[in-house]
Amino acid sequence: MDTQAKRIMLVKYGEVALRQGNRAFYEKQIMDDIRRRIKDLHTGNIKVIREQGRFLIEDINGDLDNELILPRIQTIFGAIAFCDGIKTVARTMEAFKSIALNFFAPRLQGTSFKVHTKRADKRFPLTSNEISADLGEYLLENIPDSRVDLHNPHTVFRVEIRNNAYFYVDAVAGEGGLPYGSAGKGVLLLSGGIDSPVAGYLAARRGVGLIPVYFHSPPYVSERVTDKVNDLRRALTAYTGEIPLHTIPFTDVQLFLQENVPVEKLTIFLKRAMLYIASAIAAREKAHCLITGDAVGQVASQTLHSIAAVNSAAALPILRPLTAMDKHQIIEIARRIQTFDISIRPFEDCCTLFVAKHPENKPNTQVIERMEARLMEMGLRDLLGKATSTGDIAK
Repeated sequence: MDTQAKRIMLVKYGEVALRQGNRAFYEKQIMDDIRRRIKDLHTGNIKVIREQGRFLIEDINGDLDNELILPRIQTIFGAIAFCDGIKTVARTMEAFKSIALNFFAPRLQGTSFKVHTKRADKRFPLTSNEISADLGEYLLENIPDSRVDLHNPHTVFRVEIRNNAYFYVDAVAGEGGLPYGSAGKGVLLLSGGIDSPVAGYLAARRGVGLIPVYFHSPPYVSERVTDKVNDLRRALTAYTGEIPLHTIPFTDVQLFLQENVPVEKLTIFLKRAMLYIASAIAAREKAHCLITGDAVGQVASQTLHSIAAVNSAAALPILRPLTAMDKHQIIEIARRIQTFDISIRPFEDCCTLFVAKHPENKPNTQVIERMEARLMEMGLRDLLGKATSTGDIAK
């Protein structure tokens, strides 16, 4: 390859580019995340540069090791594509042809292609179409079994002429969304099931920083459930970075409610108790919302009547990213983010063990609130406060 050329990576972003007043803020969030994730891989020789509509990662000492870099940054929210590429200071078609042949040839393997050129530097003597035609013809002549398809190509080879020239392919799709933490913080009610970690992932993808809270009920559930939830938290950190887990002792609250609430209404009161505690943690952590894994109609406690009956217990808005999804869609995401196999480990959480066989699915909100007011006077308020103040925070 031309000695003036070196391997780089281009990171593209999507909807961030449409944000007018906040665009610079979002760009900085993504760039800081890239730098944080690769900082231990070098001693200052790798640069992350913001260009128009994308970021450029390069090693100032030579070729970038993209196989080492990509796994570190592929899960960054806000990025839509990671492009293996070549950067060159060369400005001649002869040099471009040499670079294109060496870089693009291994990616053809008998498939169709087209060359797409953007000539931002209008001082270059050829037009974008002329550059594409010349390079396409050269590749076609020098790569056996290749063919040009301008309408439905297997691979699009991209060339950009700026102050430097760039050759790249859109190799790996990114997560998209908004930069993690850019929208504020939310308390995630994280159980050991399939749904809540997926809800956390989807909220995080929209820029919500996660504060996971787990409600633990020994001796009715084992410490292996805590380990399971902690593993779910670790799976989410591939996208979020390190997040601490708040473990709330919930046994006393559950036993009190079990003794004082009709069994068919128990699930509603348990959920309301969790929302009271989660709201208190949110206030302490300066969070802006709560996040749950509810999906409409999936179980009796997730009917619209049931959802309405628990809402007033929350002091903040409740995000329910799974609301309109079916179980198949949720499982599909869980498999992709590698939480599914953890969630199906055979250790039941507190919600599963204390649920009624036939829970009420059309509770009356006013009735629930009147009953709860009496329970608060009977000692529930003190138990909720104690559970909130004695919870553990661990990484």
